[in-house]
Amino acid sequence: MKFEVFAELIYDSTVPSTLILNIQPFKTVGQRVLEEKFDCNIVLKSYEWYANSGEKRFKVLEVPQAQEVVFTYSGVVENQIKTIPARQLDDVQISLMPVSVLSYLNPSRYCESDKLYKFAFDKFGSIESTFEKVMAIRDWIYDNVEYKGGVTSAQTSAYDTLNEQIGVCRDFAHLGVALCRAMTIPARYFTGYAYRLVPQDFHACFEVYLGGHWVIIDATKLMPINGLVKIATSFDATDTALASSFGNLNFKSMAVTISCLDEKFEAFDSDSLAQGYVYY
Repeated sequence: MKFEVFAELIYDSTVPSTLILNIQPFKTVGQRVLEEKFDCNIVLKSYEWYANSGEKRFKVLEVPQAQEVVFTYSGVVENQIKTIPARQLDDVQISLMPVSVLSYLNPSRYCESDKLYKFAFDKFGSIESTFEKVMAIRDWIYDNVEYKGGVTSAQTSAYDTLNEQIGVCRDFAHLGVALCRAMTIPARYFTGYAYRLVPQDFHACFEVYLGGHWVIIDATKLMPINGLVKIATSFDATDTALASSFGNLNFKSMAVTISCLDEKFEAFDSDSLAQGYVYY
């Protein structure tokens, strides 16, 4: 599946500053970036680096002076999604997990799984199939948390969302990650471009480690599960933020678009309990 993605971010700089952007699709064997272009309305120094943990590549930009700064990114991405029968997506013994997976069992800044153990066990502990347990967590969030913008903040955590039962995709993803980790299922936060998301924006969901695969889960059910272009995965929104500024950069506006370049797009059924979807 081929997608064309675009993002524009506008800032006002009042002093020389540094901005770290995380808006470029992550390059893997299964997600190829065929074309890409990063532009700015001024001349500045920049470099790119890959994070040591998770799947992230950052653009570090040095803004030299006070003025309005416009950053644009455009790219053509081809990705592959593997469909795996649910019966193959069961627990992996902790002793058999890769070292890179083990850290996703632990609580993190926005995913306080240690505080949610009793709730998770009472709600989902009796479900035998691990895949169906994850689907039950996803459906509970969808059924009980109201999707509404402007009522949560960058400080809202999974524990807050469970109590307040309202939020946006970031909050849905944090709660899904925290509940899965509370059930000793490795889970990580996922950000990307989302085809057919209305209004178009960056989107957050989560992945769980089942049967030796990272399986994508979206508790918002706002877009087709195969309409995602992966930007980053990691512990939570702390280290997958789309922008981190140092100095004095005032955010003004953002625009995001994604379109499918294939002639026919067939949406995968995100509600199916018979299979899971894996992004490579």
